[in-house]
Amino acid sequence: MGDLAIWLRVGGKINESLNYVGGDYEMLLLKKNVTYGGLRKMIAKLLNVDESVRKMELNFETGVPFKPLYGVTDDRTLELYMHHARQESTKYFLLVTVGEESVRHGKVSDKAKTEDQNLSDSYIPGLDSINEVPNVANSSNVAEDHVLPELFANSYVNEMPMEMPCPAHSQFVSPTPIPSFVDVLPNASEGNEQGTAAEDVCTTPVEPYQNVPPIPINVVEADVEGSGSGDQTCEEEGIYGEGGILGDIEEHRIFRSKKELMTCLSITAMTEKFQYKVFKSKPSFVVVRCVHTSYSWRVRAKKLKKHTCPTDFKPVRRRHATSWVVGECVKRKLINPSRVYRPRDVMDDMKRKFGVDISYSVAWRGRECAYDNLRLGTPEQSYKLLPGYLHMLMDTNPGSVVNLEVSDGNKFQYLFIAFAASIHGFSYCRPVISIDATHLKGKYRGVLFTAVCHDANQQIFPLAFGVGDSENDASWSWFLGRVKSVFGVNPALVIVSDRHRSINNAVQEVFPQAFHGICMYHLLNNLKTKFRNKTKELEQHYIRTAKTYNLQDFHVLFYTLCSAVPGVKEYLEAVGLDRWTRSHAPSRRYNIMTTNISESLNAVLVKVRELPITAFVNEIRLLCQKWFHERRTKAAGCTTMMSKDVETKLEERKDRAQAMGVICADQYTFDVVDGDRNYCVDMALWTCTCRKFQLDQLPCDHVLAVVRKTPYQAYDLCSLYYTREFWHETYRGVISPIPHISSWSIPQQISEFKLQPPDVRTVAERRRKRRLPSIGEELPTPKCSRCKERGHNRATCQNPIALHPADEAECPGSNRPTRQPTHPSNQQSMQQL
Repeated sequence: MGDLAIWLRVGGKINESLNYVGGDYEMLLLKKNVTYGGLRKMIAKLLNVDESVRKMELNFETGVPFKPLYGVTDDRTLELYMHHARQESTKYFLLVTVGEESVRHGKVSDKAKTEDQNLSDSYIPGLDSINEVPNVANSSNVAEDHVLPELFANSYVNEMPMEMPCPAHSQFVSPTPIPSFVDVLPNASEGNEQGTAAEDVCTTPVEPYQNVPPIPINVVEADVEGSGSGDQTCEEEGIYGEGGILGDIEEHRIFRSKKELMTCLSITAMTEKFQYKVFKSKPSFVVVRCVHTSYSWRVRAKKLKKHTCPTDFKPVRRRHATSWVVGECVKRKLINPSRVYRPRDVMDDMKRKFGVDISYSVAWRGRECAYDNLRLGTPEQSYKLLPGYLHMLMDTNPGSVVNLEVSDGNKFQYLFIAFAASIHGFSYCRPVISIDATHLKGKYRGVLFTAVCHDANQQIFPLAFGVGDSENDASWSWFLGRVKSVFGVNPALVIVSDRHRSINNAVQEVFPQAFHGICMYHLLNNLKTKFRNKTKELEQHYIRTAKTYNLQDFHVLFYTLCSAVPGVKEYLEAVGLDRWTRSHAPSRRYNIMTTNISESLNAVLVKVRELPITAFVNEIRLLCQKWFHERRTKAAGCTTMMSKDVETKLEERKDRAQAMGVICADQYTFDVVDGDRNYCVDMALWTCTCRKFQLDQLPCDHVLAVVRKTPYQAYDLCSLYYTREFWHETYRGVISPIPHISSWSIPQQISEFKLQPPDVRTVAERRRKRRLPSIGEELPTPKCSRCKERGHNRATCQNPIALHPADEAECPGSNRPTRQPTHPSNQQSMQQL
């Protein structure tokens, strides 16, 4: 990696919605080996900022809703930012926020003095009333009750060097802004009980910042009472969550909420092996105290120092390891919905990082709290959020079709989504749609309906998604009715599905003129169920019979199948030969003989189907957005006439065509000799007696053999559905992202509409997440990567593994040669020894 040019946004501010507003733009060239300290010096020099006087913060916008801003605080985060900036420098600006000058030595502003004097007589429950503010700098005998300014800020940020010794941890943040600047002092009589030198007390007064925008939660200073050792110094220790630092408790730390503050306090308590209790909690302040009676300290500051509780008062089970604190610790590991993270893993991680033993129920509830934070709330809240989300989806993706139907009581019933990019792209795809349904695994269950097709490169192209209560005639008719109204009816339309009765009824009702084909794989499973003793013969002959193009070949293969499996002829004829064979189909099925593309999409969404409804729809949008971008880029970089998959297929057929002989009858008719068989090719009618050319709309081996001997071009004989132009047009549409929920603009009518979950009887038991196998379906047996045996995996393996190569014969499943038996004379000598 070489040097990197980045854009800076300077002179602006971060508002309450965590958006950077105002300011100007600058450009900076970073060397490939730049460090975080070097970067700050370069920016300070560029902006002429003295960092010893003015505080400078670096952030960049991530574009994800759950963390819109990411701080650049060290070399690791700088490397992360540079990685994003290399991909798209004009998207990831480095946001520079510079605070106002702070007075650090000896002066207090008149405004601060006035406010201090006015508020010095205020009474706070749990604290001694203060009648006047003593001058601590002139006090010669002040106890461990240090005089530290407290800030409940609306537009002030306190800044003070932490240089004094501290007997106990002290830390705090104000959950709600109060426009005041207060010095809270302990009772003088209490302070004189334990003497300490005046120079050990931090006495530097502070002037609040001016013209700083309001912030939701701000850090305050410490007010510490009680006894403790005075030789301990403050240490900056980070609060570590899963995947990185949750946040340092330090001066000027800004918390988004009171919950985030308490999370940091609880995690610090677990890390430092002490316990506290909340003595007083109001919207304006929180006072916490040590639970040990011998150490009566109070915490209202922003830096936790080494705790001084005796070691015999540190139980293994911690009172602060509550479920929501555990959830904050582990939620970074749950961002990826496909990750398997069990409560047992939560227990192990909490023990390893904090030395805290938690129960299984706390681990499970903590994981559920983390899920609620990452998945836009609980399942019930997710349904209420859905109408607003769908409005933003249509607002950011004009032309998309969204239908939401509710039943009595505003209860959810049906949902249909078709992106505008999919509606545009279907015109450039072969008119063969695969439909399927799969079960959702959330609290309120339901069924996901999908309609997909193939693009020019033989990849999955999603058309529409639907959510309903179950697979029945009403839900399938509703979903296919929406598909028909959005995508229209093509005379050559083919619908491929399994043999579900409701699908068959809905297709006959909604698409009476379309050809409805059956997935040959599902039909094969039905045959295995009915003819259990002939499964080997069925698999051997059935697939070749279904896939053949030529009618003469079909009759030969079908006769062989019926001879090998008695009774199968009547069964298949009752199903309909045209519905499961390629040779008898009245419309072109191309190469789509199964619903594999639908099953593949279901497999991609296997973990996503556990999410609440709004998070589930958002994950579908993200998946389609990713696919469209990647394939649009791939199609734009294609330099051949056909798509990459078709080009590969044509090259393979050209190689086989070189061994064929061509005999010309006239300028249009040719006889092609392929081994011991002859095939007739008519270039005027675009036909070949193998019928592959007609049904796939792609030159077969015999046509390519004629092309080698004539002026015809192979690309001119391919359907437009396989061309590079159609491939690129398929993904021309863009699926746009949806902003964070804090930036949504929802009409009042939609915001007041409260969508309720469907009427589903939820059972108090662990929900099934693995589907039941179909009749006749053989699930793959797992193979252990440790002992190489089947029937279990590495996590559950109980087989012993030999430590010495010579003893590997004792390990079950080992493929190495067994150890040779010991000679009898050697055995006798060993016994004597």
